[in-house]
Amino acid sequence: MISKKMDSHATGTIKSILQKLNINNPRVLIDLDKQTVEAQEDDYSIDDLLEAAGALTPERGKELLEEVNQSREEWNT
Repeated sequence: MISKKMDSHATGTIKSILQKLNINNPRVLIDLDKQTVEAQEDDYSIDDLLEAAGALTPERGKELLEEVNQSREEWNT
């Protein structure tokens, strides 16, 4: 990986964008092709993991469970 020096204006702009995404890590990897940001941090709290995973409504959870059960039935036939 090749490191590139950024000016303070570009750094501030990127920090601002990342803060809007609730990313406050000092080191990140941005993949423009995949449109992803990977936080360079080893330890994650359970709250961080749950926030990253998102939350399901009970209705959506029921829908997903029904889809899984239907898929299992199809695989068994």
